[in-house]
Amino acid sequence: MSTQLILQGANLDYSALEQIRQHLQLDQAIANSNTHRFSLPAPLSPDAIHTLRQQFEFDINQLPADFDPKEIRLLLTDMDSTLISIECIDEIADFLAIKPQVAEITESAMRGEIDFETSLNRRIALLKGLDAGALQHVYDERLQLNPGAEILLNGLNNCAIKTALVSGGFTFFTDRLKRRLNLDFTLANELAFDTNGKLLGLDNKVIVGAQRKADYLKELCTELNIQPHQVIAMGDGANDLLMMEQAGLSVAYHAKPAVQQQAMTALNYCGLDGVLGLLGVD
Repeated sequence: MSTQLILQGANLDYSALEQIRQHLQLDQAIANSNTHRFSLPAPLSPDAIHTLRQQFEFDINQLPADFDPKEIRLLLTDMDSTLISIECIDEIADFLAIKPQVAEITESAMRGEIDFETSLNRRIALLKGLDAGALQHVYDERLQLNPGAEILLNGLNNCAIKTALVSGGFTFFTDRLKRRLNLDFTLANELAFDTNGKLLGLDNKVIVGAQRKADYLKELCTELNIQPHQVIAMGDGANDLLMMEQAGLSVAYHAKPAVQQQAMTALNYCGLDGVLGLLGVD
């Protein structure tokens, strides 16, 4: 199986395509919808991919040589800033007028500066006493899907690929998105409230952080009787990296620099439907 170089994005034009082809001395690209792919005689180095990405404002990805899109049976994706455009906990904090303090902790965790479990406990402590109604307001008024989400999910469904949403956020949101988008599986943290609807803290024994996400991928593989190489894992933050390491293909979606450096592929210009381009699906 030859190594594939995948180019996609709104700014991809013939001139750029020809420039890359000549620079790498490649045959003509195969076009599939808005995606163009070249067969490489040999894999490019990470530095070579990085150099190309610095020159052009569209997504350039090299698929692993042993990656077979036809074998994919599951997409496992993060929620906040990946499937959806917001960090739910930051928006919840806005109802207590402490969004900057909470958002700072969120960003530090996503960059990998502090571990996720510590960051979540710190943020939950700041939110203690929050009225449960704030979560519904965030869902109704602020939660939006990232561009291409529904196209991606429809495309995966047409290919009989299962979908799982795993989040360091909260079941309040993942449960609603599961029903709304017909997702197959979800996993997130559970919040506990008192009889007056005021937030007490977390209600789950194991926080859904980096290790739990990775473990969940393995659990779903067992349940579906598939292997990790048949999974795509997608995320944007440091707490997604262990999960992404397990998968046959990892996708950094508009992600933090550390995640982009370690993921097999990165989408910085395309919407979520760019995953379909990596799979060669119209």
